[in-house]
Amino acid sequence: MPPTDRATTPTPAVRRLLAALVVVTLSAAGLAWVQASAEAPRLPSATPQARCQGPDDRLETGRQGRVPLSDYTSGRYRRGYQCNTVQVAQQGGSGGFKVLRYRDRTGRVCAFYDSTLLFPRDVLFNATQGLGVVVLDMTNPTRPRKTAQLTSPAMLSPHESLLVNQRRGILAAVLGNPATNVGVVDLYDVRTDCRKPRLLSSSRKAAFGHESGFSPDGRTFWVAGAAGQNLTAVDITKPREPRTIFEQSQVNYHGLRFSQDGRTMYVANLGTQQGPVETVGLRVLDVSAIQDRRRDPKVRVVSDLTWGSISLPQVAEPFTRNGRPYLLEVDEYQNFSGDQAVGAARIIDIADPRRPTVVSDLRLAVHQPANRQSQLLDPGAAIPVQGYAGHYCSVPYPTDPKIVACSMIASGLRLFDISNLEKPREIGYFNRPILLGSKTLNPTALGAFAMSQPAWDVERRQVWYSDGNSGFYVVGLRGGIGRLLRR
Repeated sequence: MPPTDRATTPTPAVRRLLAALVVVTLSAAGLAWVQASAEAPRLPSATPQARCQGPDDRLETGRQGRVPLSDYTSGRYRRGYQCNTVQVAQQGGSGGFKVLRYRDRTGRVCAFYDSTLLFPRDVLFNATQGLGVVVLDMTNPTRPRKTAQLTSPAMLSPHESLLVNQRRGILAAVLGNPATNVGVVDLYDVRTDCRKPRLLSSSRKAAFGHESGFSPDGRTFWVAGAAGQNLTAVDITKPREPRTIFEQSQVNYHGLRFSQDGRTMYVANLGTQQGPVETVGLRVLDVSAIQDRRRDPKVRVVSDLTWGSISLPQVAEPFTRNGRPYLLEVDEYQNFSGDQAVGAARIIDIADPRRPTVVSDLRLAVHQPANRQSQLLDPGAAIPVQGYAGHYCSVPYPTDPKIVACSMIASGLRLFDISNLEKPREIGYFNRPILLGSKTLNPTALGAFAMSQPAWDVERRQVWYSDGNSGFYVVGLRGGIGRLLRR
C-alpha cells in the first residue's frame, strides 16, 4: 500500500486553480495555489501497462499514455490507438465534460453530453452543428441519432455540472465556466421521453456555478461555485418550483458526491483555510441536516485527506466492495509548483469517514515526474488545461465493480482492472488525437482532449465518452476484458 499523508499536517502540495485558468484568460482570484513543500513527496509508481490482445489493436508507440511528436510527424497518429477496444460509433465533432446514460420509463435509452469545453469561445466552432447539450437516441448504439439540442442558459455552458438523477429522471445543470458563473439552475424531465427532454424550470438559485452533485434520492441538487466560493443546496422536490435551502460561502469546492443515504458528502476540495492549515484534497462533510430538511441547517466537517501526488482534485465517486465503502478519486491538470507531479487517480477507503486512507493509485507512465520534460514537445502536452493528466473516471455500477474507465485528456480513454483494489492494472485504451487542419470544429485543436466522465452500457460491453476535439464515441471492449462487467 503506498504511503499516505494526513491533512493534520501541512499539505505537501497545495496549489491555486488560477495557474490553469491563465491560459483561458479568466480571472480566478479566489482559487487556491498549490504550494510546493520543502521536502518532495514520495510518488506512487505507474500502474502496470495493458497487455493488448484485441483483434483490431493499434498500439501506442511511445511510453504508456504518450502520443509522441514522431507519430504526428510520420502521420501514424491518424490511425488512432486502441488496445482491447474498438470503435463502434462516432457522432459530432466536439465534446465537453460529461457523457450520461439514461433509460426512461418506457425503456428507451439515451445519451446526454455537453458539446462545449469553453463558452463562449467555442460558439463559432460549434455553431454549424448546434450548441448546448446534445441528446442522442441510443436504441442502436452503432448509429446514435441526435433527437434534441438543449440550449437553455445552463445547458449552453454547464461546464462540469451536468448530471442526471436515475431515480427521478431529472437532468440538471448550473451555468458555469472554468472559474465560475452566475448560478442559473436548469431542470429537465427525461423520465417521460428521454429523447425529448422537457424543461421544468430555469432559475437563479445559486450565487455562482461550476460543478455539482445530486443527492441519490433526487430531491436535492447541489452547486459548487469553485472560484465563487459557495456551496448551495437547491430543493427540487417540486422541480417546477425549486428553492434554495442552504448557502455557504468562503469554501472552494469542486465535484460533490454522496453516500447512498445522501447524508454524507464527499467533496473535491480545491483549498479551504481551516486554522493554520490550508486543506486541499478530499473533504468529508456531514450534510444530514440538509437531507433531513432541518431548520437553519449546518454542515459539519468530518475529515480531510490529502496525498503526496496531489494536483487539482476533481471528484470522488463512491462504490462498494463486499459491502465496504470506497471512493474513486481523480485529480485534473498538472502541477504548476515546479515539481512536475500529476495527480491522476486513486482508490480511497472510506469505511471510517473520520480517517479515510489511500489504498492504491491509477497512473500512467506519462504522469511520472521523470518523464515530464521529455514529453513537452508532444502536441497538446504542454497546455495546462490539456496535457497528460487525468480528468474524470467512472465505474459501471456502484456495487462491486471490477473495471474503471478514465478520461485522461491527451492520453484518451483508459481502462483499468480493479479486481484487486490494492493492485489495479491497466487493461485497455482508446485514443483519437488530431492536428491542426484535420477534420475538427476547433481550428486550434492539438492532440486529444478527452475530459468527459465516461458512461457505461453494461449489456453491450461498451463505454461512451466524448473528446473535445472530435466528438462522442461508443467504444466496445475486446480482448476478453468485457468479462469484468459480469456481476
